Amino acid sequence: MNPVVPKIRMGFVGGGEGAFIGQAHRQAAGLDGGFELVCGAFSRDAQNNRQTGAALGLAASRCYSDWQLMLDTEAALPADQRMELLVIVTPNHLHAPIASQALEAGFHVFSEKPAALNLRELLALKEVLESSDRLYGLAHTYLGYPMVWQARDMVRTGVIGAVRKVLVEYPQGWLSQDVAGQGNKQAGWRDDPQQSGLGGCIGDIGTHAFSLAEFVADQPIERLCAALGTHIPGRQLDDDVSMLFQMSTGASGVLIASQVCAGEENPLKIRVYGDKGALEWRQEEPASLIHRALDQPMRTLRSGVGQPWLSEAASQRMRLPAGHPEGYLEAMANLYGDFARAIRGNVEGNEAPGVPGIQIGLRGMAFIETAVANHRGNAKWTELVCTA
Repeated sequence: MNPVVPKIRMGFVGGGEGAFIGQAHRQAAGLDGGFELVCGAFSRDAQNNRQTGAALGLAASRCYSDWQLMLDTEAALPADQRMELLVIVTPNHLHAPIASQALEAGFHVFSEKPAALNLRELLALKEVLESSDRLYGLAHTYLGYPMVWQARDMVRTGVIGAVRKVLVEYPQGWLSQDVAGQGNKQAGWRDDPQQSGLGGCIGDIGTHAFSLAEFVADQPIERLCAALGTHIPGRQLDDDVSMLFQMSTGASGVLIASQVCAGEENPLKIRVYGDKGALEWRQEEPASLIHRALDQPMRTLRSGVGQPWLSEAASQRMRLPAGHPEGYLEAMANLYGDFARAIRGNVEGNEAPGVPGIQIGLRGMAFIETAVANHRGNAKWTELVCTA
């Protein structure tokens, strides 16, 4: 018989009742059975915190009134009882402070993005991480989709030739009205620079488009020309982004991110054009990857366990046969699965293979600050320099 592998004990900061992303994380972490929720500080609202913990089957003694108390109390528990991994699903301004203290207390960290409020804060977090022996991951969930890995593998193996053009877009419509003014808490903190940071739309979803472009094209963006807009009177941060960029091998690109495209849901989309063909992937139809060859008919590759034409990296991130679509939760679950294997495998360094980590966090933060600086300045192009 195979030995029983103990589950990794997990705690949450944030993600109380009414918070979509916290529930998504818990569902994703539980999908493959690798984690067990043992504690949490789910909300600053005491009633919400108690109700969330009770609904999740936690003892009242493991539902903490604040995250500092949770870290101190959990660290003092016996090694076979305390949490091992802290998941951070709070507004942005708390990501780095909580992560830093958790790492110093000896816990692994999996955080919602962005990793910090600004680049200075993130560089300080990087120093803490590198002085620890813990793992750190970021929830860039779209990088967990199997067909995103398939697309990257096809770029790497030269199926579409040398990359020439990358088009990536992420239009949403949920902020087309002043929903923050109508009491929407999720919209409210996202428009508060003290909680959200320097960017609004560009930080919230623009970083997803940016990371997807670099991941699939398998090369960094080196410079950009950005226009940020705000369409709702009284809104403090951008809700619309249009951008040109150039990549390290000379490929040119266009990035569009907007939260005021009325009627849109989450149609993140990327097209990569090489000198031999092109690839296209859409988040709302994640099981399909379109391949256009220069001298052949278009074909659509479909995800599914056992498909012989798929790469190993894509196949190992699939759970179901073809025709049974896997989506957002499964993509996030792939990140948790890779994180669990890294924790159990005692990997060297601070990043779990397959999981976006501190370097992607640094790239994303440099992207935000570079785009905002370019928009505010007079230069046509601004170099995207990641200082670490």
